[in-house]
Amino acid sequence: MIVNVSEAKANLSKLIDMAYHGEEVIIAKNNLPLVELQLHKPKEKRKLGLLAGKIHIPEDFLQEDEEINAMFHEERL
Repeated sequence: MIVNVSEAKANLSKLIDMAYHGEEVIIAKNNLPLVELQLHKPKEKRKLGLLAGKIHIPEDFLQEDEEINAMFHEERL
């Protein structure tokens, strides 16, 4: 299906749904085809663990610090 830009603006949701269901949707300007709507396909899978071995988290990371707690929980007058 080829539609002009003005029609595409008015019916974008419908055109996206058509492309999602496998139909060919081409948007044209002055009857000159410019772009084609198609499903997004990721270029590659996400790579997990890219920082493995590059950062160090201290053993006491989750331990509370009394001085910092006092700053947060200090009663104000």
